Amino acid sequence: MKSHKLIEPAAHLRYHDIPGHGAPLLMLHGIGCASSFDYPRLLAEPGLAGRRALLVDLLGHGFSDKPEDFSYTPRAQAQALAQWLEALDLRGFDLFAHSMGGSVAIELATLMPDRIGHLILAEPNLDSGGGAYSRAIAAWNEADYAALGHRDSIQAFGTDNPNWAGSMAVASALAVHRAAKGLIAGSPISWREQLLALAMPRCIIFGEKSLPDPDTEWLPQHGIAVRIVADAGHALAWDNPAGLAAAIAAALGDAP
Repeated sequence: MKSHKLIEPAAHLRYHDIPGHGAPLLMLHGIGCASSFDYPRLLAEPGLAGRRALLVDLLGHGFSDKPEDFSYTPRAQAQALAQWLEALDLRGFDLFAHSMGGSVAIELATLMPDRIGHLILAEPNLDSGGGAYSRAIAAWNEADYAALGHRDSIQAFGTDNPNWAGSMAVASALAVHRAAKGLIAGSPISWREQLLALAMPRCIIFGEKSLPDPDTEWLPQHGIAVRIVADAGHALAWDNPAGLAAAIAAALGDAP
């Protein structure tokens, strides 16, 4: 695992840089998760195997630092990632992100659109209001969530989703709570509007068990491809890693 010291905030981002061929694939995770935990299995699948990939843990999550003086909004996370990518001088990379990471990815693609070949999002937050997890987390005030709510959330949702519970256990409670609040508040320019304004090939992936979803019809009407992964719900990387890897590989085959 590698580490990069950011200037603002003064914290380390940690990531795996998996060597391989082709355009680098940068992968971002959802709330309470970690790319270092979620995605190594996907990179063994046909279509992604042998490709260079960067699996970064967002601040507050996984192995990355967990500063207490950071907002953890999607915009702030994207700005931190942009610092890192500038330092790496990484260009011509493809970007995949899941759930909350989708909002971060849209913000990042808006900040540096000329560097990204393909933007592929799995069940992203496109609008303010959050999802079931983030609304449950944000219902607590910050101090109570840090003291009690983080543990209670892991217990409440972890029975049905033990992988998420494991990664949540090492995430910062402050980071998770502030991220949830950020998803509910949204962005001054919505992530949906930002997504529409981007010019690179864009694809949104849904798990079959998450359907019906009106965006499966709305997105193609606005030039954004949609792919469905069978036998998967929101936790696509755990429910059907082979299916998700195949969907990503197919989306990467779309003409730039």
